[in-house]
Amino acid sequence: MNLPFLLEIGTEEIPDWMIPGALESLHMLFEKAAIPHETVRLDATPRRLVLRAEGLPERQADTEERVLGPAQSAPPQAVAGFARKQGARPEDLTLETTPKGIYFSFVKKIAGRRTADMLAESLPEMIPQIYFPKTMYWTGKGGPRFIRPIRWLIALLGNDVVPFALAGVRSGPLTSGHRRLGSAEIVVTFDDYEQRLGDHYVILSAEERRNKIRRELAGIRVKPDNALLETLVYITEYPTAISGSFDPRFLELPEEVLVTVMRHHQKYFSVMDAEGKLAPQFVAVMNIDRDPEGLVRRGNERVLRARFNDARFFWETDQQKKLAYRKPDLAHVTFQAKLGSYLDKTERVMALAKALGGDTYAIRAAELSKCDLTTELVKEFTELQGIVGGLYARAQGEPGPVWQAIYDHYKPESMEDAIPRNRAGQIVALADKLDTLAGCFAADLIPTGSRDPFALRRAAQGVVKILVEGRLEIPLGDFIDGNERLRSFLEERVKFYFKDIRGFRYDEVNAAMAAGWSNLVDLEARLNRIQDLRPTPDFEPLAASFKRIRNILEQAKFAGDGAAVDERLFREEPERQLYEEYRRIQGQPIEKVIARLRPKVDLFFDKVLVNAPEASIRQNRLTLLHALLKEFSTIADFSEIVTAS
Repeated sequence: MNLPFLLEIGTEEIPDWMIPGALESLHMLFEKAAIPHETVRLDATPRRLVLRAEGLPERQADTEERVLGPAQSAPPQAVAGFARKQGARPEDLTLETTPKGIYFSFVKKIAGRRTADMLAESLPEMIPQIYFPKTMYWTGKGGPRFIRPIRWLIALLGNDVVPFALAGVRSGPLTSGHRRLGSAEIVVTFDDYEQRLGDHYVILSAEERRNKIRRELAGIRVKPDNALLETLVYITEYPTAISGSFDPRFLELPEEVLVTVMRHHQKYFSVMDAEGKLAPQFVAVMNIDRDPEGLVRRGNERVLRARFNDARFFWETDQQKKLAYRKPDLAHVTFQAKLGSYLDKTERVMALAKALGGDTYAIRAAELSKCDLTTELVKEFTELQGIVGGLYARAQGEPGPVWQAIYDHYKPESMEDAIPRNRAGQIVALADKLDTLAGCFAADLIPTGSRDPFALRRAAQGVVKILVEGRLEIPLGDFIDGNERLRSFLEERVKFYFKDIRGFRYDEVNAAMAAGWSNLVDLEARLNRIQDLRPTPDFEPLAASFKRIRNILEQAKFAGDGAAVDERLFREEPERQLYEEYRRIQGQPIEKVIARLRPKVDLFFDKVLVNAPEASIRQNRLTLLHALLKEFSTIADFSEIVTAS
């Protein structure tokens, strides 16, 4: 008989951003436990992680195990002892021939264990292994660690409780409803579990909570913010949207400041007017069902008013000192202990911006780019660094290319984010990221596994994205300072960008990068050429021939010695035809010559023995193949292309 299984781990509130990863970890641990099942479903709210599985057998299948005993030559007492240990008689044993000789053996029948027993044994070990970036003791040092204290545990196999205990909490059929709106103890079964939670104001499904928020935002011009929506989904069990307003006079502050305060500090959606400008309204999502007297709305408005007053005070105070006058203050702001202060970094970024071909705008933007780190507004709202610098630079009369470059120089913050809007910003962003990469790699502060405290992967991805999408033909290899580990790190980011983000096939990326990847604009152009060529009928056969040429040259250990092909040494007409075709196509794009070249290459391999007995003829044929391979290796190493044959 197959049974359903329900596991609920009830806790204090789990940080929203940790929940999806915890569910993935729980799923992986359950699969690793090797308990047969048909389907698995995972859900979570801030106060519970839930796994529901169906199709678990009541007990595992019986198995057999062959146990090898003493050798045939062993004394009868040893044979009898082995049989007794297996719960058998000596006559029940069989003889088995092994590489070491003939031995007694016994086939032991093992009854399948009850699934409930297996779960009771594995769950107390599985639950503390759920991965969280940080965990805590709550029963005293040496006790179990978890993200938050565990308050209740449900473990039901069919209608029966799977008995176990963890940190003094025993499993049972009791869950807890919404902290304010539901009962503290609710008896559930597998079948009525989700309904019973719903009766007590817990919407178990994240998708249902997400849709409820979306429905309640419908008709309001909220500023789209999927990341904020996900946060709200995982900090609520019964989300309800309410609208509020603020004094329109606060709209005198920059929109970026107001939106950041609402989004990052209050978790409110901003509202836009019919013209797309910020309106003096917001939408909050509370974790209760209603606010009939407006107490929650007024409380949110009061808190937001205080926040906006703080922001206005900081804005006005900061304006009393120009960004340029703040530069010396950067000497007191540490960038990284091994890499000095932000003043040191600023000087390096200015020099890099100049080396990257930046104009006076770019160099001025580089000089002012970190000055907002000393402002009160950025100290209070760190999410605004760069943006505040750009806004202050604009207010203080810096030219458009300068303030925009400062504003944008942390971009792109992800592969979905745009690159800086102008050339000065692109140069400053590149200089900033390259300085961080070069400095951290030189100081041996290199990402390991999932750890990347200096966000070097993001910095490297930003470098690649800016160079390609900004059409900057800057040789990336010239700015690596000869650090081979940094070169390999950037090479992986380049592969990731073109393969996973741009969608080029992995063998196309490998082939094009084998011909060089320092100039990413050129690399992109070559990848597009390969992609366009690939569907043509001559491409894969010619790629297979290039692979064959590469193998022949490698087996012959022939790297080319600078010698020219000698026509007097030709003995076969196909080699003469291939050489003449090679001469005709030299310097021409492969797209124009591939159809003419392929039959000559095919005929050559069909009729000509490359490894001829005569050394001079063999050397000449290898020279011809080497010249042909070299002609197109500036585009790609076509031997890297995976072909059907």
